[in-house]
Formats: sequence, structure tokens, C-alpha cells
Amino acid sequence: MARLFSGKSIKEADVTDEKFVLNRRQIVRGLAGGAVLGSGLAGGGFFGRGLISSASAASGLSGDPSAALYPVPSNAAFASGDVAGRRYPITSKSVTSIFNNYYEFYSGRGTSKSIWEQAQALPLRPWRLEVVGMVEKPLTFEIDDLLAAMPLEERIYRHRCVETWAMTVPWSGFPLAALIKRAAPLSSAKYLKFESFKNPEVAIGQQEARYPWPYVEGLTVQEAANDLAFMVTGAYGKPLLKQMGAPLRLALPWKYGFKSAKGLVRITLTDRQPESFWERLNRREYGFWANVNPEIAHPRWSQANEQDIGTGEKRPTLPYNGYGEQVAHLYSDKLEQLGDRLFR
Repeated sequence: MARLFSGKSIKEADVTDEKFVLNRRQIVRGLAGGAVLGSGLAGGGFFGRGLISSASAASGLSGDPSAALYPVPSNAAFASGDVAGRRYPITSKSVTSIFNNYYEFYSGRGTSKSIWEQAQALPLRPWRLEVVGMVEKPLTFEIDDLLAAMPLEERIYRHRCVETWAMTVPWSGFPLAALIKRAAPLSSAKYLKFESFKNPEVAIGQQEARYPWPYVEGLTVQEAANDLAFMVTGAYGKPLLKQMGAPLRLALPWKYGFKSAKGLVRITLTDRQPESFWERLNRREYGFWANVNPEIAHPRWSQANEQDIGTGEKRPTLPYNGYGEQVAHLYSDKLEQLGDRLFR
């Protein structure tokens, strides 16, 4: 048995072929060497001047008709990125708009983070979200109806990638629990399975057959009911950019970033633990729980430290990414809560 990314014990599987994780390894090498994409970190983060013009262009490409809804009111409890007594400045949109883990759009050329141009091919309308499975009231929303039905707010969250890079982003959206409550989960539901879109005609990365598309992630009902679990519809006071997961993605700030699935189209409540995308590819390296934990190393690198993609600052990794006060209790062996009590 091996403990991967949390206090839980998860059975090891054979290591997936190196080709599946090569891009992640390249990024980590860049972190260790103080540079990514050939850009020095000194005086301005991961991106050199040669990329700033691209970043400016990328930050303006949304194509989202919901622009009139933003900016949204700020939630005072999350009005800054500061956690555990540490200050974390918001990462510039000019950086986050061109540094995106979104394998659906990766063609195998260049770096896996430089996909913003390819992502512009994704149509945002029509877009439908389903909440189905072990619920009393299955839901189907057109995206604009969903935006109108949910109370949108802004929350500034820290984001920590398993590759050891980090950022701080002002997300707009609504609590996941507010949506799931509407579906009235059955007491027998123990997990939520999240599925992203599948459209290989425009998402060129999905033409790569070795990956198990569509992207799938999962949470327990207890995790989904926690106030930190957030459905994102916007960022930086505007609709979410396509390369950042528009029109709908997850933000789970206490977990490694690959848990925050993008381009969501379906949520299924189930009594079986979902097998996630990266877990299916390489269970030994990407477990179901994926809680940020500096004491549990990735099999190929330490998780003790992280590096901010905006400033280049290196700093110690915080347990649960600094959000332990809100979520640590979820991982107690004594926790016994029924799903039908969590969303009512």
C-alpha cells in the first residue's frame, strides 16, 4: 500500500509508460532550474517579454455572451489570497491566460501549457450541464439558465499544481453544494463523478487515442458539500476564458490542480468511487484524493516546496494548500455523515 497525496491509503498500480507524463516532467525540470519555456524567473515570473504580447491577446479572447453578469460581488471571507498568515498576491491574468494545463487542446507540439490559441476553437454555446444519477430531481441546465439561477460571487483562491507550481486567482462562480442541493441526492450517494466535454473535432488533444477521454474527476459527497468546493464561471471580473475551462469548471483549492476539472458537462451522483482521468493513466502517481501535502512526495519529485508562476517566488508548501482549517476534518477516519444530510 502507498499513501498518495493525502492521509488515505491507496493501492499502487503499475507505473504508466513515461510518454504519458513526459510533459509534466519537463515542467518540473524547468521549475528546478529556475526557468520554464526558456524564460528567466528573475524580475517577473515564468514568462519572458517575448510572450507578453501573446498573453495580452489571450486575455481578451473569451467569446462568452455572459459578459454583462460580471464583475460579481466579492465574498468577504475570500477577499484575498492570504492563507495561514501568509500573503499571496493575485497572479496576473497576462500569465494565467497563457499558462494552462488543458490536455484536450494539446497537439503534441511545443509545451503542453501553451494551448490558449487552440482552445479558442471551443464553442461555448449551446452548452448544457446535467446533474444525474442517485438523485430525486435530475437536473439539466442550459449554461445561461444556470448562470441566471445561481447567486454568483467572487472568491480569491490559491491554486497548487502537482507539478509544484502555484498561482492565486480571483474566481467567479457559486458553491458546488448550492447546485447539488437542488438535485436532492439520495442517502445512498457517496461520490460525485465530474465529466468534461468530448469534442475531438475542435479539441485536437482528444484525437490522441491513448488518453481516456472524456476527462473525469471525482469527489466524495462530504468534499462536495464543503463550502470551499466552487463551480467557476468567471475570473478577473469577466467570463472565464476558454483556455481556463469556460464556461464551467471546478475550483478545489485544497487539492492538487488536476482535480479541478474544466469544461464540465455532467455531474453524476453514485455509490461507486469514480476512476479519474489521471488515476486511470497512472494510479501510482495521481491518486483519487490528491490533497496538497508537503510530507508526501510525488514518486518522482518532492512536494515540500512550490514556485509562484507570477513572481517566481519559491516557498514551503502548506498542508491542504493552507486551507486545512476548513477541510482537514473531512479526512478523519471517524467521519460518518450520510449524503442525504449534507445538501439540505
